[in-house]
Amino acid sequence: MSDILQLEGLEPLPPQHASLAFGVTETTPGTIYVLSVSGGIRFRPKEDRTVLFGRNRPEVHVCVGEDDRRVSRSQGQVTRHGGHWWLHNTGHLPLQLPGMRMLFSEDEPFPLDAGYTPVFISGAPRRRHLMELYVAGDDGRLPRPEPEAATLKDRPWRLGESERLALVALAERYLLHEAYPQPLAWRQAADRLCEVQPDVGWTHRKVEHTVVAVRRRMSKAGVPGLTREEVGEPVGNTLNHNLIVELLHSRTIVPPDLGLLGD
Repeated sequence: MSDILQLEGLEPLPPQHASLAFGVTETTPGTIYVLSVSGGIRFRPKEDRTVLFGRNRPEVHVCVGEDDRRVSRSQGQVTRHGGHWWLHNTGHLPLQLPGMRMLFSEDEPFPLDAGYTPVFISGAPRRRHLMELYVAGDDGRLPRPEPEAATLKDRPWRLGESERLALVALAERYLLHEAYPQPLAWRQAADRLCEVQPDVGWTHRKVEHTVVAVRRRMSKAGVPGLTREEVGEPVGNTLNHNLIVELLHSRTIVPPDLGLLGD
């Protein structure tokens, strides 16, 4: 690290430092930790302080993807401003944030909440570089370990028999673990359901009305991304994709449900 980067209050972290996902010991609110496989830094909060990261080790505080030429030499920075740390992309590749959010160099800086934020940079084929960020909150730590406590589980959504069958058909490619799954089209789902229940009279309209009713019910219950107003045009498969992701995440539908389709 060059002399110009030896900043007051900056402490290096070794490459063998434990993942920041386990929390930190810092008790000064606003202190930021930035860590990659090459090591990292800890920096106390002070207005206009900046942490630089990228693959050009001599000119950055945290080196990321040092041997991957798709990663920019100056890929980004984290700056303290207005009492918050802000993540800014200054490189060619987008930064991949939690919740499928991508931060581009043209975007406004992204405010970091207290706690843990993993950031991924997809470089050369089959290579993803992780940079971990942690902003200390009131006590700087994660909740204490509770190895004997009961596991908190998401509650599955309640579905009727016809709703479950229609949704399993819609999500068949997801439940089969295809590489890039998409929801079945209404007519495709209706055809699959007619194979299973030839006497019920499944049509593409019936499948659509069944699925839309579930989407509306879950949207009213607080699940985001299930309405046109939230997603915006063009909608495409987005609403059904978001619905299926929620149903999978909550274990409302699971791969063994393919048995309902005779798979």
